[in-house]
Amino acid sequence: MTFAAITVALMVGAFIERMKFSSWLIISILWATFVYFPVAHWIWGGGWLSNVGTLDFAGGLVVHETSGLGALVGALLLGRRKEPVMIPSNLAIVALGTGLLWFGWFGFNGGSALGINPVAISAAFGSTLAALTGGLTWMFAEWILFKRPTSLGFFTGIIAGLATITPASGFVDLGASIIIGFLGGIVCFIAVVYVKNRLKYDDSLDVFGVHGVGGMLGAFLIALFAKPEIGEAKGLFFGGTSLLAPQIIGILAVGIYSIVVSFIIFKVVDIVIGLRVEKDEELEGLDEVVHGEKVVHELMKY
Repeated sequence: MTFAAITVALMVGAFIERMKFSSWLIISILWATFVYFPVAHWIWGGGWLSNVGTLDFAGGLVVHETSGLGALVGALLLGRRKEPVMIPSNLAIVALGTGLLWFGWFGFNGGSALGINPVAISAAFGSTLAALTGGLTWMFAEWILFKRPTSLGFFTGIIAGLATITPASGFVDLGASIIIGFLGGIVCFIAVVYVKNRLKYDDSLDVFGVHGVGGMLGAFLIALFAKPEIGEAKGLFFGGTSLLAPQIIGILAVGIYSIVVSFIIFKVVDIVIGLRVEKDEELEGLDEVVHGEKVVHELMKY
């Protein structure tokens, strides 16, 4: 149930600042019921993808792909924000949030071994290596391309590395974890910096570019890097070819299902009560307009 809660919470990051709170409450219930729970059963509950042989150790497909694609659907249907200034509002809180997420990921990935055992230790340590590698990769990519390494980029890369290693964490060794973190940093960087700008969708916290893309990439990389001594699965680089088809089938099936059902849910709620707040409410800020609260923070350029 904690995994279910975090999956729904991840999705909302794509369309904060412009969705009605009442609409989001209804979407949360419907989306968890009709997207998350079926996919979790397919892979972790003995469902058809489990029978096909699709692997997902800690939620690359079940959590990150579903929430990332649901986030993309919501962002596209809602449209862009009215406020043109898109700089980070408080990098200190971003740093704190990154640390909390990273700490929680030990339970997320290590805990998916369901015990204190070698797989749990390997998954937790490998996740840390992937996080560090992803953060440094993103930062150096910014430094090389834009001449400015940023703390926001480093924090984002950490989450990209964690999201990418998540499905593979219980199947790969530490060396592969570093490679996966690097690939996650590069591919998610491209998705956020180039693809997002080219397609011009407004994903406020880059949920699709980081979690969705990272989760799908990590699920595919299981088919390449899975080491039988770690999780009893044999990837391509260890002489096994049997994982390629199940992983691709899993990525496609979860992706198509998540997009279709998410679209239906968002459209139904839009028709019944509407999705987006009024323009003046959005510009004034939903904290104050909707909740009667004022969040004061200093704008910090990066």
